[in-house]
Amino acid sequence: MKFLEQIEVKGRTVFLRVDFNVPLDENLNIRDDTRIQASLPTIKYLVQKGAKLVVASHLGRPKGQFNPKMSLKPVAARLEQLLPGTKVIMAPDVIGDEVNHLKSNLKDGQILLLENVRFYKQETDNDPEFSRKLAEGCDVFINDAFGSCHRAHASVVGVASFIKQKAAGYLLLKEVNYLSKITHNPEKPYVAILGGAKIEDKIPVLKSLVTKADVLLIGGAMAYTFLRAQGKQVGKSLVEDDKLEIAREILKKAEESQIKFLLPLDHVMTASIESGVVNQIAEHYPLPEDLMGVDIGPKTIEEYKKQIKIAKTIFWNGPLGVFEVKAFSTGTVEIAKAVADSGALSVVGGGDSIAAIHQTGVADKISHISTGGGASLEYVAYGTLPGIEALG
Repeated sequence: MKFLEQIEVKGRTVFLRVDFNVPLDENLNIRDDTRIQASLPTIKYLVQKGAKLVVASHLGRPKGQFNPKMSLKPVAARLEQLLPGTKVIMAPDVIGDEVNHLKSNLKDGQILLLENVRFYKQETDNDPEFSRKLAEGCDVFINDAFGSCHRAHASVVGVASFIKQKAAGYLLLKEVNYLSKITHNPEKPYVAILGGAKIEDKIPVLKSLVTKADVLLIGGAMAYTFLRAQGKQVGKSLVEDDKLEIAREILKKAEESQIKFLLPLDHVMTASIESGVVNQIAEHYPLPEDLMGVDIGPKTIEEYKKQIKIAKTIFWNGPLGVFEVKAFSTGTVEIAKAVADSGALSVVGGGDSIAAIHQTGVADKISHISTGGGASLEYVAYGTLPGIEALG
């Protein structure tokens, strides 16, 4: 995989795929511009080197329909604010004669931001003809959209077939550097922490980690599917009944691989999430029939902290409880502090895990905060991604 500094871009038209999938409020104002900021080093480098930039991104899930609420117009305005002195032209569309005219009239150091690529169904279909039209008039393809690299979409994978020179941007390179350290040759002991609601979202990464990690710490609602798979009664806690067999397979594989697969020892229980009230800390099975588990308890926190303390490499994805409710956020917050204090090479991905890192004020103590939750999970599972493979 080439890196953008290895390619001459002056006076050339560069198709740059970024991840500008930013949250907008009801007035279409950007609530958080982290993803725009993340690609600024690549954009600034290309602008300073005199490239003519054609920038592409998706926003939301318009499902192949034009939706003004998911237009990239607010992003164009913010980008111009962040790049004083740089002209940012907002394209009226993604492909077509008008867009091609704007491409051909770009001056060195100018930016043309295409409309939301997902306004076309052909984007998610990775349609070759759509890919060709996206690539029209472009000499170089730079991918800096790590968060989209697990998607074999036209603007991520398809365009690479129609543009001879291609390379990774700064953000993509940084992500791959850190994720390869925890995937291909992690320093031991390697502790992986997985939380969140569903096993379903994490089956490939679980299957991979039970052969690579030394310790797996499980939290969140997904823990209850594993506990039920072991024959334990978990009250009203969320269980994916259709995933019990897969849970048993993963537990068996962990045993065969002789890794520590740790599940919660005690549980913060509530009658309802909406109440925000802790009704009981339960340590024994069966768990109370009328209550559900919403966070790891104090014994679990202490045991997980012990494992984290001896780690040399840590990967964390997913909250360990219903993190958005303050009363059920203790486990996630305490684990965030433990990861930060561990001194290990730490990689954190996934919205709620990242939110916990920022909320506890320890972001500067984490080696790498990944910009792509789903993409980081898939990289750890498979060791590569379609968007990376397309760069050759």
